[in-house]
Amino acid sequence: MSTPAHQTHDPTKPKDDRSLGDIVSDVSTDLSTLIKQEMALAKTEMKQEASKAGKGAGLLGGAGLAGYMVLLFGSLALMFMLDSWMHTAWAALIVMGVWGVVAAVLALTGRKALKESNPELPKTQQTLKEDAEWARAQKS
Repeated sequence: MSTPAHQTHDPTKPKDDRSLGDIVSDVSTDLSTLIKQEMALAKTEMKQEASKAGKGAGLLGGAGLAGYMVLLFGSLALMFMLDSWMHTAWAALIVMGVWGVVAAVLALTGRKALKESNPELPKTQQTLKEDAEWARAQKS
């Protein structure tokens, strides 16, 4: 039986004439390329998400300004409505008083919420202490 001029490669057997050093070099090069590509992808995605977040923040800022204008003109409308029954100065003082009460209630509620918050982060402090103990145990 004669052997053909070109032999077919058996797909079940790997055919690699590279040395172990070449293989390790190729793997490290491929890994480096993969990491660079993943970092570039993450950077691109972060830019896109930051752009979306910036747009959302801008829209919320615009909504805040619009809400402020609604309160301003609503207050003026209330003042002028009260003006039909009393002097403009008294109407303005009544509207100012209403906003003073609203501000006081919001301030007291906010102050209470701040007092109830715990800025010391007890869980984080505990896990950091545990990590420090673990690191000391590893040194020993």
